[in-house]
Amino acid sequence: MTRKTLTQYLVEQQRRKQAVSAEVRLLIEIVARACKAIGHAVSKGALGGVLGSLESENVQGEVQKKLDVLSNEILLEANEWGGHLAGMASEEMETIHRIPNRYPKGEHLLLFDPLDGSSNIDVNVSIGTIFSVLRAPHHASGRDIEEADFLQPGSRQVAAGYAVYGPQTMLVLTVGNGVVGFTLDREMGSWVLTHKDIRIPEQTSEFAINMSNMRHWETPVKRYIGDCLAGKTGPLGKDYNMRWIASMVADVHRILTRGGIFMYPRDERPSGRKGKLRLMYEANPMSFIVEQAGGAATDGSERILDIFPEALHQRVGVVLGSKEEVERVRNYHLEL
Repeated sequence: MTRKTLTQYLVEQQRRKQAVSAEVRLLIEIVARACKAIGHAVSKGALGGVLGSLESENVQGEVQKKLDVLSNEILLEANEWGGHLAGMASEEMETIHRIPNRYPKGEHLLLFDPLDGSSNIDVNVSIGTIFSVLRAPHHASGRDIEEADFLQPGSRQVAAGYAVYGPQTMLVLTVGNGVVGFTLDREMGSWVLTHKDIRIPEQTSEFAINMSNMRHWETPVKRYIGDCLAGKTGPLGKDYNMRWIASMVADVHRILTRGGIFMYPRDERPSGRKGKLRLMYEANPMSFIVEQAGGAATDGSERILDIFPEALHQRVGVVLGSKEEVERVRNYHLEL
């Protein structure tokens, strides 16, 4: 049986359902090609001399891993010359990256977390790349792109996806017409469609959260997790299992595969009152994917895709996954 490649899928979307423009199609193909290069570097590990940390810090004040920097450079270089972008923004960089004048410019903006789950790099646990595509504002035409042009709610995303570098290298993608998954055929060097219509079950019996932060959680989160841990005799009437990989890509990929709820909530610490994850690089693209797969995503009380960002590196609480469970957490917040 002949399976579709990523290019064939995107051409089909462009022709039949007009879900993507030619520019977005080519942009996604370039990002996917960059993800192949990142996956290759990840797979070599110590053999490629890419493990370990550097002495530098990113804009978040986090020590950068060698693969963080390498992945960021791969994505920047791959997308500079394509003629499909007006500008880029990366979790690893303080400000936006404009397309050099020597290259043709497009009408879209690319935001990305070049390597999510950096703490897992050196212990050989699944990590990934997350990306989001926005249309540049019409008023930006004819001038250099500005940081304010990126500050759009997630509901305006044209496409979003992630690559997960695990036992198989996969690319999960939405262009606003459901969610599909591609597996990298290493022998052929192509992304092959292997998951045609990814849907998240509405109910779940699994939750993913970092329990070491329990003492800092807000009351609604403590209540929900307490109800889960109470099992069949508790108010939810069933037993739950906990899963936590500490790599958002890997945790969300599991939820897309078999259901569940992922929580990285706000907490009562000064550093956590607005949340920990980045709205533009992590929460928005993952929320778009999850909603397109039939799930839900909230910061606790508000739909994440409705949040108007105020800063490029804004942080936010995240609760996403199976719709019934996410709504339950949201209701707990609203009952306060």
